[in-house]
Amino acid sequence: MADPSLFRLRVVFAKSGRLCQLSHLEIARTLERIVRRAQLPYAITQGFSPHMKISFGSALPVGVGGTREFFDLFLTSYVNADVALKQLQQASPADLMPEQCFYVAASAPAASVAFPVSTYEALLSGPAGDVQLPETVAVVRKKKERVLQVAEYLAGPVKRAGNALRFSLEAKPTGSLRPDALMREALHGRSDVVLVSLTRVQQVDGDGKPVVS
Repeated sequence: MADPSLFRLRVVFAKSGRLCQLSHLEIARTLERIVRRAQLPYAITQGFSPHMKISFGSALPVGVGGTREFFDLFLTSYVNADVALKQLQQASPADLMPEQCFYVAASAPAASVAFPVSTYEALLSGPAGDVQLPETVAVVRKKKERVLQVAEYLAGPVKRAGNALRFSLEAKPTGSLRPDALMREALHGRSDVVLVSLTRVQQVDGDGKPVVS
């Protein structure tokens, strides 16, 4: 149950450059260090292993960037959102830069499941017009191979413009389809075009409301 005495600050940030190569766990640890350096009055969990009360959005695969990533930080006292943003920016590296702060209700859905639909942009070395997404993607989890039907996870049409291909994937309660695995399969066997970068550019909730407009 959410603690009504705490203030839930949502921090939107960009993950780019060399820090795209960090894992989700490494990003989480780095963000916690940033909050400590920013000297914000963060709340501490109770129990045998107290730690910062912070929750993170859905994980990105290693190598995938994000322009609208976010985490929720619970504060013990109110700090003006613009002031908090400035302090966080001063404590952050350029490739993991906070861009916006605002407060959300303490009872809002958990950050990890609040925005199940993610939109990705794949930048290719050549025209994206003839690059087709596969119908299935085979993945190995816990030493077992599973074949995922792409249509079950694809949300909306695939868009192509120049060397960019944009698509949206929906995370299901039973699992999700990794965007990097999807692009790997789409480009399998091709030597004329390669993936230059893959970036999550937006996340939306079940009602189509984005993290930020």
